[in-house]
Amino acid sequence: MCGSDLHLYSAGPSYPTTPTADKAHPRTGEKLPIVLGHEFSGTIAEVGEGVTGLSVGDAVAIKAVDPCGKCPACNVGLTNICRNARGFGLSGGGGGLSEYVNVPEGNAFQVGDLPLDQAAMIEPLAVSTRGVRKSGAKAGDIVLVGGAGPIGVLTAAVLKAKGARVIISEPNEARRNAAMENAVAHRGVDPLNDDLNAIIAEETDGNGVDVAIDCAGVVPVTHDLIKTIRPGGHLQIIAIPSKPLDLNVQAEMHLTEISYSGMFGYVDEDYHDAIAMARSEDLDLAPFISKKIRPEEIVEEGLAVLMDRENTAVKILVDPTA
Repeated sequence: MCGSDLHLYSAGPSYPTTPTADKAHPRTGEKLPIVLGHEFSGTIAEVGEGVTGLSVGDAVAIKAVDPCGKCPACNVGLTNICRNARGFGLSGGGGGLSEYVNVPEGNAFQVGDLPLDQAAMIEPLAVSTRGVRKSGAKAGDIVLVGGAGPIGVLTAAVLKAKGARVIISEPNEARRNAAMENAVAHRGVDPLNDDLNAIIAEETDGNGVDVAIDCAGVVPVTHDLIKTIRPGGHLQIIAIPSKPLDLNVQAEMHLTEISYSGMFGYVDEDYHDAIAMARSEDLDLAPFISKKIRPEEIVEEGLAVLMDRENTAVKILVDPTA
């Protein structure tokens, strides 16, 4: 289950790939209600005519975004920001909570012997993989991650697997402790009660972090992250801010020469990398599965838990075999 599912359930459609009760999605023809579930894995039951790379019985992780392949974004390889995309579990046409779902061959990625419960996490892991790739963070870098929600924790895990030294800034004590217990960060900081700038100065010999990654989507947090970055460093924004971000161009850009970049979703390369990482000894996804529930428990044991701001769940897995 994902925060996007929660948002759709509690606040209604806001994503461009999601139809409304009155307006159908142009590619699926469906209106709300739709079947949810865009972070999912499964076993291939049948293959269609012309499918050559997959076989019945293969374990696969599903890439949720199905691009059109024709728009300007697709033409330059940025299928993640396709202007005409549909999303499984977001646009109609079935989702991870369907008994069966029909997906194009290019959306089914073989995961080998990776357990299916972990394979269901490849989608959010691919988001973090892309964010880290876009950030340019490398082995030996000191990286500050703002926010220890699901994407923040997975981003920290990817960074650690790549050899970076990770510091997590998170005001929620339970989430911060959970991140430390999962050993994805070298140090956890409470930005409301600790002096974040002093701690970063201590950890970096006064130089500042090489990269800061915003996984919180809260404007004041973004500005706090900027203050910790060394001259010429990089700010990577993964979270979608709740409000527009106003930058002080002179103080936060010109006089720092910090580079900035956003990102959205993932491309095939990110899926391949996420699967390879999950199958390696560098990253174990099992500790991030906080809870497994049955389909009939989705509202009470899934959505209700995720709506609790004090919850520490990284990922709640819906297991139809439970």
